[in-house]
Amino acid sequence: MKKFSNRSRKPFIRKNEYIRIPEIRLIGSDGSMLGITSTNQALMQAREQGLDLVEIAPQAKPPVCKILDYSKYIYELKKEKRQQKKKQKDTGELKEIRFKVRIGKHDLDTKIAHTRKFLEKKDKVRLTVIFRGRENQHRDLGRDLLTSMVEQLKDLSKMEGGIQMQGNRMSVNLSPK
Repeated sequence: MKKFSNRSRKPFIRKNEYIRIPEIRLIGSDGSMLGITSTNQALMQAREQGLDLVEIAPQAKPPVCKILDYSKYIYELKKEKRQQKKKQKDTGELKEIRFKVRIGKHDLDTKIAHTRKFLEKKDKVRLTVIFRGRENQHRDLGRDLLTSMVEQLKDLSKMEGGIQMQGNRMSVNLSPK
């Protein structure tokens, strides 16, 4: 929609003399459609009113320009962008907690406490059990460990999907309620 200049990532909006197309579709300062006119004539009308001629839709045939105050137009664009950003829902990050099958009781409690903190901050959490060597033969222990953790965190979270096995890792995703 808007072109960007080479130096900065700010949108480049053509105004006044930088509009080099011979004919444009003109919109007045009050919002009324004035029709297709020459660029020079539209620029003279804008200067008579003490305003700027700003290209609103450069991709249209012919391009659409409007007579308005350029600085106020830029302010309104920035204000609209801030409003859109404010309305976006913050989904939070995906945090991963990793542990092995042979984890101690205290270490497991610590992992659960960390997971609770992440869920309270509205972050998604992936619990991952890593199997090494002969532990791969006892995948049922890892599944039991994950289901017990999900049960303990049931008050704060809900399970997304099920328990998944990928290579030597078994994981489950939790999202905050």
